[in-house]
Amino acid sequence: MRPKLTQQQLAEASCVALGTIRKIERGERGVSDSTLEAIADALGIDPARLCSDRESVQTRVHDALPVLSAAIAAYDVPDDGPVRPLHELREVVDAAVSWRLAARYTRIARELPDLLAELARGYHQAPAAEQAELAGLLVRAYRAADAVAYKFGARDLSARLVDLMRWAAPAADDPLLAASVAYVRTETFFAARAHTPGLRALEHALDAVPAPATAPEIAARGALHMRAAVIAGRARDTGAAAGHLDEARALADQVSEDVYCGTAFGPDSVRIHEVSVSVSLGDEHVSRALDVAGEWKPPRDLPAERRSGFYIELARAQLWSGLADDAFESLKVARHIAPQHTREHPWVREDAGTLRRLKRADAETLSNFAEWCAAT
Repeated sequence: MRPKLTQQQLAEASCVALGTIRKIERGERGVSDSTLEAIADALGIDPARLCSDRESVQTRVHDALPVLSAAIAAYDVPDDGPVRPLHELREVVDAAVSWRLAARYTRIARELPDLLAELARGYHQAPAAEQAELAGLLVRAYRAADAVAYKFGARDLSARLVDLMRWAAPAADDPLLAASVAYVRTETFFAARAHTPGLRALEHALDAVPAPATAPEIAARGALHMRAAVIAGRARDTGAAAGHLDEARALADQVSEDVYCGTAFGPDSVRIHEVSVSVSLGDEHVSRALDVAGEWKPPRDLPAERRSGFYIELARAQLWSGLADDAFESLKVARHIAPQHTREHPWVREDAGTLRRLKRADAETLSNFAEWCAAT
């Protein structure tokens, strides 16, 4: 978050009129989604942290899902309309990827339907020389949209978006992009609790990914191993989970922590997945998650979605280990990092509900948190 700004500095940084800033702060006028996003961008924070209405973010995203569904329904017969030049489309898709990594789901839900329709028009109208790049942009944009669908529980819409990624990826003629689609496809196996088939699908994807020579190739293979380790953990296949985690760790040691083909990979990401695998395996493995957290915390330059996920997984390990107060602190940290991601995570709802039942006489803050995330 940026240092404290004066009203004048905030107005200049957000390109919002000073009078508007003053009226918003005095509560004399409401704030539109676009103004909220501009102010949040200027402050360097998630817009959800500026919303006093706890229902507003969730409602806006859910209201946008039918529009998103309509946009992808016409993927092969898009409406006529303008298409921006390739360099402009690259920039806006890059922005959508950054929103996904920062868990800015409201913005994705608002911006992506029109962008997906435009990209579909561009792909179907483009000369052959440009179609591969446009297909790649479509895959990345579909993935950003899928983050909203999956995180907000629209599983059928998420599955359709994954199918569209798989449809567009071959036209992009990029094996690393195909590997990233295989990574995302695992969501459908998680949702169906089909963990063993999901592990098999990732192992097939590993067979197809290029040999790890360059940093992006190393990261693509490493990300698939990370994902395979987690789903092997959910399948309670201890040997496969450990083997894939070892492979991911060895590959991570060869590259710097960064975002490759839309997926964060490197030594820090592997540590986070080690916690996830430990929680997935449960029982005596949970202590390993506490050991990792005892000696390491995710750095601030990791994507917000990944950092908040670490604390959500850690909270579950702490709760299972009888550390209720620590678990609540971890959930609060996750909320601070990425409010939208944290609120929509089913484990947060379950664990906040458990904490409220365990600590009936506890302070108001726990009840407020449980109500905020609609705890079960």
